[in-house]
Amino acid sequence: MAAIELAISLIVLLICHPITAESRDLFLNGSPKPDPFDAAATARWLAAENSWGVLSTISSEFGGAPFGNVVSFSDGLPGQGLGIPYFYLTSLDPTARDALKDQRASFTVSEYPLGSCGRKDPENPTCSKLTLAGKLKPISLDTKEGKFAESALFTKHPEMKYWPKNHHFQIFKLNIENIFLIAWYGGSKPLTLDQYLHPAQVNHLSMRS
Repeated sequence: MAAIELAISLIVLLICHPITAESRDLFLNGSPKPDPFDAAATARWLAAENSWGVLSTISSEFGGAPFGNVVSFSDGLPGQGLGIPYFYLTSLDPTARDALKDQRASFTVSEYPLGSCGRKDPENPTCSKLTLAGKLKPISLDTKEGKFAESALFTKHPEMKYWPKNHHFQIFKLNIENIFLIAWYGGSKPLTLDQYLHPAQVNHLSMRS
């Protein structure tokens, strides 16, 4: 019943608070694709440009099987992306419930939704994709990071601020431990967490406002 109520509430919100083209395009299609051989810039570009991805957790309902869920996210305000994905989740949904029991998670985004892969198949290695693996943890709104995350999420996804309060949405953060990046032929690009968080060249990572 809880899942049905959530679905009905979200449908009502979509009718009452439709997403305009302006808000939908706030973060998308704003910066050119970096050189695919610049692994750090490419990875940060994927995190900055995308607005959704697949968040996978260890299922508490399916015997520990991986469970992937399409979720919205933000890594920061326009021009202030940190590369760290934040999510707005409710425990009425399996993803949050899983994370509260087992924090292990991974998050995958693709270049394909950005429209820059042309006619290439999403699995083509020249159509880049990024998987961040680590621990998915709730963070408090009473902290500086919590306020930053809320602002980042609500700016990128204006509809979120109208989601039902009685569904008790929480902000979650993926504490990144490992990075997997495909950006060209030749297999995954080696990229450390330090290189990802502090790239030597992070050009044009901000999105058009």
